Amino acid sequence: MFIKGLITTGTIFLLFSFIRIWVLQDRLPEYLPQPFYQIPTNPINNDTVQLGRLLFYDNILSVNNTVSCASCHSPFNAFAHTDHDLSHGVFDSIGTRNAPGLFNLAWQEEFMWDGAIHHIEAQALAPLHDQREMGSSINDLIEKLQKSDFYKVEFLKVYKDSIINSSRALKALAAFELSLVSFDSKYDKMRGGRASFTAQEKAGYVLFKNHCSRCHKEPLFSSNTYEDNGLPIDSLLNDMGREVVSGRKEDRYKFNVPTLRNLSFTYPYMHDGRFKKLRQVLDHYGTIDNQVLMRNSGIKAPIFLSLDDGADLVSFLLTLNDKSFVFNPDNAFPKKLLPKTKDK
Repeated sequence: MFIKGLITTGTIFLLFSFIRIWVLQDRLPEYLPQPFYQIPTNPINNDTVQLGRLLFYDNILSVNNTVSCASCHSPFNAFAHTDHDLSHGVFDSIGTRNAPGLFNLAWQEEFMWDGAIHHIEAQALAPLHDQREMGSSINDLIEKLQKSDFYKVEFLKVYKDSIINSSRALKALAAFELSLVSFDSKYDKMRGGRASFTAQEKAGYVLFKNHCSRCHKEPLFSSNTYEDNGLPIDSLLNDMGREVVSGRKEDRYKFNVPTLRNLSFTYPYMHDGRFKKLRQVLDHYGTIDNQVLMRNSGIKAPIFLSLDDGADLVSFLLTLNDKSFVFNPDNAFPKKLLPKTKDK
């Protein structure tokens, strides 16, 4: 009777909540390195994450209420942008770089193609203040949020008071972005003993290890370093890459090594989105000329692949797609935003 009396409705609820949180914490493969940021547990019931999700999808962030974070980072493209090679912003402005996928950010120390941002809570400030992206400012955004009855309620739910400030808004955005974790691809299932590679995928895996793994290190498939991958210079953009941030000539034309995960959803490829197909990327690495090789590039020689080898390598790369992440409704546009028009 004593034990039976302890098992109240509240006890059962707490037990199931604990189990759910434990399962979510345990969802990360044991072969992953230690992340730099803490990943939110139970994100669908995490008020801070859900506030960040609202802000991420809300056009209120831009100067004319037409552009949101999701405008360039669509959930159905692994939070990348496939409609344009270069990002588009307010007043039909065109940016200078491609919008990369946003996931597994907890393992990054620096952000943006050139590493200009050193903390995830500051990352949103770059597009917010860029005149070709959102064309706004953090002060203008906070003023809008403070006038919004909708956000007064949402901030109160999270922070238990009516204060709306930049620190809280940026923390919420960061919390949502950190909750975007993608480790349920066929590759991950193979590593966990839940799937097996085909003969072609195995052959492609060997090719990957021989030719790609120096920069695209497993299991994140990025080294989070900056490399010159031998791209011919776009004379119109004339993008100097990491040198703009570091001021060092040896960083010229170097960009952050992107992850190879979810490649089927994150095209076009490269920092300027010049390639729309993986085959074009492979062809690039096989046709690098001597003039490019003389640059401070990590590539010492062209990588020649036969058509069969190229097909095998692509077959392996496709095992890095995580459809359960890309089509997860918990990360998609929040329905709560639909009736919120009077604040715009």
